[in-house]
Amino acid sequence: MEIKETQEEKDKMKRERNELVEFLCGAAMLSAGLYLFCNKVTVTTGFFAGRIQFGDISVASGLTIIPLIIGIVMIFLNPDAFLGKLVTALGFIIIIVSIIASTHFYLPKITLFEWILYLVLIFGGLALVVRVLFAKPKE
Repeated sequence: MEIKETQEEKDKMKRERNELVEFLCGAAMLSAGLYLFCNKVTVTTGFFAGRIQFGDISVASGLTIIPLIIGIVMIFLNPDAFLGKLVTALGFIIIIVSIIASTHFYLPKITLFEWILYLVLIFGGLALVVRVLFAKPKE
């Protein structure tokens, strides 16, 4: 007895793809691209070097710690007061935001080939991963 495959079954086998392999290849491409790109970027911060800009307001970077200190004092004076906890949390958030706002990223001179390689690896890998993650479930 011979088993004959129809043309439809042959086309279906050609269309099927191994989603696990596709996902792993995409994740590897994405990881490699991000690794190579992040190795080229230089990150600097000027937080402890002077002033922080919040729109039109310029504040010395050391002054951002004052709300945190006031909040800690308020917590020690009255541990049950909500205001002391709020001021402490806001002081902590102000410090984190000012550090992030004073961070600078620099990309040194790179070749066009490197730039295209980074883009293909990052966005090609991301496309493969997204394609697998958002694919319609098989019936």
